[in-house]
Amino acid sequence: MGATGYGYYRVTIFVCMFVGYALYFFNRKTFSFVMPSVMEEIHLDKDDLGKITSSQTLAYAISKFISGVLSDQISARWLFSIGLFLVGGINVVFSWSSTVPMFTMLWFINGLGQGCGWPPCGKVLRKWFEPSQFGTWWSVLSCSMNCAGSLGPILVTVLLNYYDWRTILTMSGLFCAAFSLVCVVFVKNEPKDVGLPSIEGAVKKGAKGGNNDSTLREFLFSPFLWVLSLGYLVVFGVKTAATDWGQLFLMQEKGQTALMGSTYMSALEVGGFFGSLAAGFISDRAVARQGLGTHGNPRHGLLILMMAGMYVSMYLFRVTITPAIPEEAPLWVQIIHPVSVVLGVTEQEIWILCLGALFGFSSYGPIALFGVIASESAPSNFCGTSHAVVALMANVGAFMAGFPFSSIAKQYSWDTAFWVAELIMAGATVAFFLVRNMRTKMGRIPTKMD
Repeated sequence: MGATGYGYYRVTIFVCMFVGYALYFFNRKTFSFVMPSVMEEIHLDKDDLGKITSSQTLAYAISKFISGVLSDQISARWLFSIGLFLVGGINVVFSWSSTVPMFTMLWFINGLGQGCGWPPCGKVLRKWFEPSQFGTWWSVLSCSMNCAGSLGPILVTVLLNYYDWRTILTMSGLFCAAFSLVCVVFVKNEPKDVGLPSIEGAVKKGAKGGNNDSTLREFLFSPFLWVLSLGYLVVFGVKTAATDWGQLFLMQEKGQTALMGSTYMSALEVGGFFGSLAAGFISDRAVARQGLGTHGNPRHGLLILMMAGMYVSMYLFRVTITPAIPEEAPLWVQIIHPVSVVLGVTEQEIWILCLGALFGFSSYGPIALFGVIASESAPSNFCGTSHAVVALMANVGAFMAGFPFSSIAKQYSWDTAFWVAELIMAGATVAFFLVRNMRTKMGRIPTKMD
């Protein structure tokens, strides 16, 4: 009966969170999806569009950190549902508006609601799934964003043939708000809320009588928290630099077409989808074999391998792609030539797509793993805060991939800027390898009693 109970609640809760987070993401992007239709009705220049979208990005970064901390203090179920209701309601009000200041204010509030989405998901996943399943379900749940991001534009394009943009935002917002009520009913914070034994209690049978809770000071002074944070900062910063500027690099310094640049970005996202899933699934197998201890983490081997993959793919991207293939064809051209003949495209086009997919696979994998490791290594009373801290540092990395990175490119060249990113990536990979066996248990280690 217990196994049946766990199975029912796990499936129900996971489906609710998957659909709920897909709605979060869809309603985060609705303005972008209907932007051409809005501009046909209301005059908006590039600065106006920048203000509206940037207000949401800023609010989201702030809210995600605060929500991560809050998820350790209040009900994750209510935090997730209230955020979803707020996001849906704001989309409805947005559809009634017509001025840039109102659009900007409402999209800022939308960003505040958006931050309530992921932190509760991580908290609930940790409570309902064993450590050997946590990474897989974390990765699968994150794919809800890919589903919403890929199907959303198509759905909106079809609906625009029948409805105006205001009606679409209203329908989207109402459905989002209505589904938040479903989440309140069916999402449960942890097994003991429905009379089932705690997953953590079952896993840590040897820690009876030990106190797994830690003080905030013990948690914040854990060296591994800051090692993870700095690693995430570098990985997310380098990944953001590649996705934000890779297309321009290809066009301005490598002599590629705009179509080739956009195709590279698509290949990167496809590779990222599979990289995220593979990271969760493969690292969970390692956890199942070795278990989670106080020093080192079974996921570290795959994490370091994927970080090295980021460096290698960036190096090859910078060095091997040229405006024209040399007369004496390099080895990679000779290997790819038979495939290019069959597909009817050039060797360089295939190579660029392969490098894009490799970089996406190698970068999205660590992004998933940093979140998983941060949550599972923290004390149970600070797992949401742990993810909030490392995610905040990731946003710092994303910021540094903007103006500072572009300044290097402006002062020198895109090639130099990407070379600097390579060096930082290589340094972070080596550093993480050297500290792979450090104490990973954050906060207090429970005392085992005989």
